Amino acid sequence: MILVTGATGTIGSEVVRQLAARGEKIRALTRDPGRAQVPAGVEVVRGDFLDQPSLEAALAGVDAAFLVGVLGPEDGGRDARLIELTRAAGVRRIVKLSAIGTGAPEFGRFGTWHLPGEQALRASDAEWTILRPSSFASNTLGWAHALRAGQPVPNMTGEGRQGVVDPRDVAEVAVAALTDARHAGRTYTLTGPEAISVDDQAAVLAGVLGRPVETVTPSPEQMREQLSASGMSEQAVEGVLGGLEFARGGGNTTVTDDVREALGRPARSYREWAEDHKGAFDGV
Repeated sequence: MILVTGATGTIGSEVVRQLAARGEKIRALTRDPGRAQVPAGVEVVRGDFLDQPSLEAALAGVDAAFLVGVLGPEDGGRDARLIELTRAAGVRRIVKLSAIGTGAPEFGRFGTWHLPGEQALRASDAEWTILRPSSFASNTLGWAHALRAGQPVPNMTGEGRQGVVDPRDVAEVAVAALTDARHAGRTYTLTGPEAISVDDQAAVLAGVLGRPVETVTPSPEQMREQLSASGMSEQAVEGVLGGLEFARGGGNTTVTDDVREALGRPARSYREWAEDHKGAFDGV
């Protein structure tokens, strides 16, 4: 039995899909099972990271777990407790979704969010694997509203380039680690094949859609207002703004070959992602 937390999120839902395609026995954890859309045969259970009994019930009989426990700076301790509960339940293999730059001082506050969970996992006797993905290609799905309105899309990182990664690659590495002990003890920094800017992504998407995609850089005040309006705490807003500033200054240009190392094939490019998701922008 493989437990997938964050089972309706960007990575978790894809992990569930790929595991189901392999015929694995899956339990998908979500706060609202009634809204979960999962493949046939997947067991869906209710659980919340703040509700320990629900987590203990979800972990019963689980052999491997995919853990997505950090949503902001307040969640580090909760992430570590989730790992402790997972080990107490006898789960032998754990794959943790972390973030690029974790533990690197130059990443500022954002680089500390996943540290408690990573440290707890490394200190355990589990077969663990840590995934540190760069910026997701799917983040540009958030551009659809602006494009429908005939407006430029927001560029929060200026000319800064990042190793934009396809979430499907992150999920595929997670599935490999959940099902194969050869990935135990590894920390994979997962990126696309090149470091690209938001303007580069806009140009690629424009070519795929056959229409212009213009960008505009919000002011720091506008970015702060937008993040606050999304429901983030003040501490989380400060962390994200710091991360954006770091990327804007060219600090997140890391590109690795870890996808190839884990999967035996190169990472997908942003163009491949855009071509495969063109339908998401239909009508834009």
